Amino acid sequence: MSELQLKDFYDGFRNPDVIGGLAKLINEEAKQLPHPINIMEVCGGHTHSIMKYGLPQLMPQNIKFIHGPGCPVCIMPKERIDHAYILSQQEDVILVTLGDMIKVPGSKGSLQDARAKGADVRFVYSPLDVLKISVENPEKKVIFFAIGFETTAPMTVALIDTVIKRGIKNIFFHINHVTVPEVMVELIDSRDEHVDSYNNRIDAFLGPSHVSVITGAKIYEKFPKEYNRPVVVSGFEPVDVMEAILMLVRQFNEQRCELEIQYKRLVSYEGNLKAQQLVEKYFEKADLFKWRGLGNIPESGYKLKNEYSELDAQIIYDAILPKEEIEDHKLCICGDILRGMANPPECTIFGTACKPSSPLGSCMVSSEGACAAYYKYGNLLK
Repeated sequence: MSELQLKDFYDGFRNPDVIGGLAKLINEEAKQLPHPINIMEVCGGHTHSIMKYGLPQLMPQNIKFIHGPGCPVCIMPKERIDHAYILSQQEDVILVTLGDMIKVPGSKGSLQDARAKGADVRFVYSPLDVLKISVENPEKKVIFFAIGFETTAPMTVALIDTVIKRGIKNIFFHINHVTVPEVMVELIDSRDEHVDSYNNRIDAFLGPSHVSVITGAKIYEKFPKEYNRPVVVSGFEPVDVMEAILMLVRQFNEQRCELEIQYKRLVSYEGNLKAQQLVEKYFEKADLFKWRGLGNIPESGYKLKNEYSELDAQIIYDAILPKEEIEDHKLCICGDILRGMANPPECTIFGTACKPSSPLGSCMVSSEGACAAYYKYGNLLK
């Protein structure tokens, strides 16, 4: 028997014949749709796969993709990037964060710029790597700038739990974790008087799979029940996405509006209960969290509970951290893109002043952002 290789786990989910077969089924069943449908993929991982594998050109004319706000790097507002930048400039601080944050621009520059100016900024793949950094630098304050959706929140709280149990005194946290259901509600029913959210034309959602591994699919129950939007939790591979689209098309044709799980090989209805309990032990919802391009969304982010304030860098360094909100570039239309009201090529600075090497807008700062995906793979739409 030949040795099992990594590609053996995903080759079947990228099989052109299977993708083509699903495309044929979608196109055939789409002929029966009562009206055109717009499907929002909430997660940036889905956006990346959809663009990379040219899935939009496999769709019939009455099925369109809308690119959602599900990139945790892209939605980080400038003022929070400025917090990280300022903290990194403190003489006794090592600022640690996940690697995707390196190029995200704030009003003062990116963390890459801060490091070029001499700041001790380090990027890790796992929050638990912070423990080694703290041991090697006992005289320093190690601040973990935590980002991500429900997917990465358990890793942050696992680090917090370890810090407390071991009595470690030189690790602190700046919490920037956000949650998916609240922004989905915002996209359907905006409270911003300047935005007519009903122009977004979102008919259905592809639910994020990695988030759902932690939270369970149950967090999307309200959308078919209260908002008449079906949700199918989908994996990231192209076969996963195509099967999920077929499931949504069949729901519309059968006049159903339900929550379904395509990604059953990893996602359950209840999710990882132990991870959920650990998150609830250390985190609580913040009243507001500002999403870059979308504005302040109630209860859409986490913060440390008050009893752990001695670990909270936002409280410890409150006197030097700016409170004012910072607007995005005036020519950037990322807010409209994230709301499903525009596509990246409609932006006047897309691919010219704003590109991955010099991002001006939130959708361009990460490979999972809609603008970055269009920039890299947009030729597949021609």
